[in-house]
Amino acid sequence: MTNDIRAVVFDWAGTMVDFGSRAPIGAFAQAFAERGVDLHEHEILADMGRAKREHIVRLLERPEVAERWRMCTGSRWTSLDVDQLMIRLEPLMRSSIEMHGQLIPGACESVEALRSAGTKIGSTTGYTQAMMPPLLRTAADQGYVPDAVFCSDDAPLGRPAPFLIWKALLSLERWPIRQCVVVDDTCTGVEAGRAAGAWTVGCAISGALVGLTQSDWEALDGGEKSRRFYAARAALEASGADFVIETVAQLPAAIAEIRNRLLDGGMPGLPPADLIVTDKSQSDN
Repeated sequence: MTNDIRAVVFDWAGTMVDFGSRAPIGAFAQAFAERGVDLHEHEILADMGRAKREHIVRLLERPEVAERWRMCTGSRWTSLDVDQLMIRLEPLMRSSIEMHGQLIPGACESVEALRSAGTKIGSTTGYTQAMMPPLLRTAADQGYVPDAVFCSDDAPLGRPAPFLIWKALLSLERWPIRQCVVVDDTCTGVEAGRAAGAWTVGCAISGALVGLTQSDWEALDGGEKSRRFYAARAALEASGADFVIETVAQLPAAIAEIRNRLLDGGMPGLPPADLIVTDKSQSDN
């Protein structure tokens, strides 16, 4: 059928696991703090989705962080500093990932619905291969085992380059790209999906753009939920998302609409992003 969804390629933190994408925050903060440099949470969240080495570089390139580094270390940062931070970050990330491996509600159900329709499940991440084993084990214990997993060091360039997505689809032997979907919570991930030529679905509430644990999100009043939700939605739309959902729990509705558009000859990346909500919006609660 021309409207079959051949494959869906999911991100990990903030999309399928780790509501709020919290695992990297503590790890990055500690790695820099050990060099005497304090990082603010919003600085860490700003470049979520990128390969972790590139994430370090982007942090150091921020003028305010670069100045803090110079003041605390007595010199400007160098590539050797990046190497040393990356060496320290990997064990910190493994520990943090293990503590933040809870599946986001609705993740398994969405995957089961896709697989029942013959869709293959791929995954990509800004984490390195060395960081992933504890997360793969924790996810498997909860019932989530994707058919393909590709990490930032599996390609010469990470997101927003499309290479990890293409590698996942190649390994799954799935094509054409117009019948494949990328699901991500970050602008960088959506940009990668768009560059790959796939349909893109952005998760607004559960990811780095809001950056709150599920309990912290639920503790917000309705007005603050709406403000944060629509800010995240706007960012994902600006990055080219075909659809914006609250969390992966709403993915089946987006997939149904993609199937409808395929039947009508639709292609990824043409209209403005659509908001998909299958039940009462969390942003209005």
